[in-house]
Amino acid sequence: MATVLDSVRAFFAPASTYTIDAENSADVVARETLLDRAMGADRRKKSSEKIRRNRLPAEGLALVARDGAGHVIGTVRLWNVEAGISPEGTPIDALLLGPLAVDAAHEGKGIGGALMRAAITEAHKRGHGAILLVGDAAYYERFGFFATKAAHLVMPGPFQRDRFLALELKAGWLDGAAGMIVASGRKLA
Repeated sequence: MATVLDSVRAFFAPASTYTIDAENSADVVARETLLDRAMGADRRKKSSEKIRRNRLPAEGLALVARDGAGHVIGTVRLWNVEAGISPEGTPIDALLLGPLAVDAAHEGKGIGGALMRAAITEAHKRGHGAILLVGDAAYYERFGFFATKAAHLVMPGPFQRDRFLALELKAGWLDGAAGMIVASGRKLA
């Protein structure tokens, strides 16, 4: 049974500074503005962007962080791709993560990490086998991403090999995978 002390503790407990939620159509402008500020004007020239262009994110894998007023303060999306081919010659389904961004005013609060954990968890729940990304190894290794699993895969256009990382959600999913990363997800209407 709740006591007066429990009620006082609940009243003075700090409110959550953000929530992780599914992205919705009303978030588009806020997300794009956040990405422009965080990634710069050249963000659309990156190899990862070539894969995402004219595609929809993987089903259920577009997430945002919202502040207490409901404003978008962070974003992450995952995209369906083929991660080269297997030794048997069949395409290997995977996800490409990105971009991940947090509003500068909210950096250092664990929002990026929370978005990563939520995205990985949801991708695992949906039965995906692996996630690829291009990013800072020192940051993403804590989530289990390493360059070794992506060693025989290549991105379209220029990319930095040491920043091309992979996480297997199913053990051995990328064993023997080799070749070009290509988009395989739903196209924009």
